[in-house]
Amino acid sequence: MYQRIRVAKRQYSDTELYRRLLAQARPYWRSLVSILMLDLLGVPLHLLLPLPLKIIVDSVIGNHPMPAFLAYVLPESIKHSGTALLAAVSSLFIVVTLLVYTQGLAGWLLQTYIGQRLAVDLRARLFHHLQRLSLRYHDSRGTSDSTYRVEYDAASIQAIVIGGITPFITDASMLAATFYVAARIDWQLALVALGISPLLGLLARKCRARLSATWPIVKELDSAAMAVVQEVLSAARVVKAFGRENYEQQRFLTHSQGRMHGELKLAWTEGGFDLLVAVTLAAGTALTMFIGVAHIRSGILTLGQLLMVVAYLAELYEPLTSVNKKLGELQSSLASTDRVFAVLDMPTEVEQKPSCRLLRHARGAVEFRNVCFAYDPNKPVLRDVSFALTPGTRAGIVGSTGSGKTTLLNLLLRFYDPDHGQVLIDGVDIREYNIPELRNQFAIVLQDSVLFSTSIAENIAYGRPNATEAEIIEASMAAGAHEFISRLPEGYNTQAGERGLCLSGGERQRIAIGRAFLKNAPILLLDEPTSSVDTRTEAAILVAMERLMRGRTTLTIAHRLHTLDAYDVRLEIRDGRIKSAGSAARKEL
Repeated sequence: MYQRIRVAKRQYSDTELYRRLLAQARPYWRSLVSILMLDLLGVPLHLLLPLPLKIIVDSVIGNHPMPAFLAYVLPESIKHSGTALLAAVSSLFIVVTLLVYTQGLAGWLLQTYIGQRLAVDLRARLFHHLQRLSLRYHDSRGTSDSTYRVEYDAASIQAIVIGGITPFITDASMLAATFYVAARIDWQLALVALGISPLLGLLARKCRARLSATWPIVKELDSAAMAVVQEVLSAARVVKAFGRENYEQQRFLTHSQGRMHGELKLAWTEGGFDLLVAVTLAAGTALTMFIGVAHIRSGILTLGQLLMVVAYLAELYEPLTSVNKKLGELQSSLASTDRVFAVLDMPTEVEQKPSCRLLRHARGAVEFRNVCFAYDPNKPVLRDVSFALTPGTRAGIVGSTGSGKTTLLNLLLRFYDPDHGQVLIDGVDIREYNIPELRNQFAIVLQDSVLFSTSIAENIAYGRPNATEAEIIEASMAAGAHEFISRLPEGYNTQAGERGLCLSGGERQRIAIGRAFLKNAPILLLDEPTSSVDTRTEAAILVAMERLMRGRTTLTIAHRLHTLDAYDVRLEIRDGRIKSAGSAARKEL
């Protein structure tokens, strides 16, 4: 059985999304105005393109007088020579074409630059907010969904603001200008040509409704396929060990084929819409030519004027076609924008008070006072937990899997807030503290230490990026890591690889301990730091940890109880409650 995709309906109307995107783009309003002015400059230039054809047909081939402005600027020798006039008009066509494409190139370069800036800004804002969201959100959605929204959905602002709103204003201006010029030549033909617009608007409305319903589904399926790739590649050893390559291949194909069917449905909708638009425009053009020929026979129009009107019809229909063609792209982008703002509007759960207290360096007193907490309201994890640790106390936390041991550390770091009760540092509820300064009071060593795909020196200095090389080496020596780091090909400049997989488990743990040494925080949190290594490596790590714990309040989660023999307090959690504690803990309680 494969994972079913839950597709949320669009949360915001198109109008609301446009309003918020324009608010996001407000810092670049001068650049957007420049783009608009460049695009509007193209309107008169495009209107000049059919003029040389009209002059050639009426004044070079025929005997009609040339336009007054051209007769004014051309010398007499050219006016009375058919070949010279043809050459001059042809040169005019080349000049106008060059101006049109120069204007287009300048506009395209500016659009690309501003569009990329807009996308980067929205990506940065979304990434910043995702980092501030609680772990509850990330646990439920997964990293691939967030990655997809940052990398792909956030780029929708470029498609809408630069590729949608600005061209819409330009196309509307082009439509009005073309209709005006065509009406000056023959108002009846212009009205006939414009008469198909209501029908095109009705077709566009029908198409937009279908696209709006389908694109969110395609986005979710695309994100799900990406999630499979990320999961499988990050757990390649497990997949290979269990021989599940074919299963994962099928899981990927299931989501990909679902997306493919969604794309085909979109293509069918857009293709059918394009066909109806093309037939409607062809009917309008045919009717215009039919009436135009009648006007030529009656002497209302010249042949050159009819050709000019037909050319203007192409310019008149181009904005209508362009707007309708953008419907699919805009609905895709609006679906992506909806997903972006859905995340940006999510509350962070763990909020910092405006008048928070600063915490430069804690003494290290830790207290839980009647704390209750549940990830799911129907499944409480901690029930009325209370204990207190004086500065410098070493507390071991034991209990069965799922009893709430790691939750204690998560609450202490304020990854979550308790449902009831208080968590205190130095006698103050941690909700009163500045969050970055609160978390700066902790150094952490996890069971599976996380390293980043940067140099080993940068990994050790992750908690103190301004540390000197001497301080980094001193911390790694204290952690027992300097010897093996020195033997690496590039020493401290060796790349750790993705998640530190270029190093053994014991080496990763000692680098994590070196990171904790360098941070020099007053409170130390250890989450089963030796459970995944052999006994010999464990002994070396325990020696380094003993040095690390000196003078620090330490909370250690452990399954190997012998590692807690020298601890002051041992807290046992059963069914979310503190069931037993060492003598030091009883005195505090």
